[in-house]
Amino acid sequence: MARIRNVFEIIELYGHDENFEPQCTSEFIPTHAPAGSKQKIDVLAERIQRGMPLWHPEDSTESSEALLAGSGAGR
Repeated sequence: MARIRNVFEIIELYGHDENFEPQCTSEFIPTHAPAGSKQKIDVLAERIQRGMPLWHPEDSTESSEALLAGSGAGR
């Protein structure tokens, strides 16, 4: 059986994600990208694709309104 790489593949195979366990590898490092920024969203998307946990306990939680993905932030 092929190795399941991410949560999307396990849902496709079994119809649910109850058996999925994210993998923490040496590539699972914190990001300093501001919360809500395009950079942070890109890091989160890459983590999901690689089968890693979505959130790292040392990720930055600071936000910069100028970098927020939805340029209408603060309205």
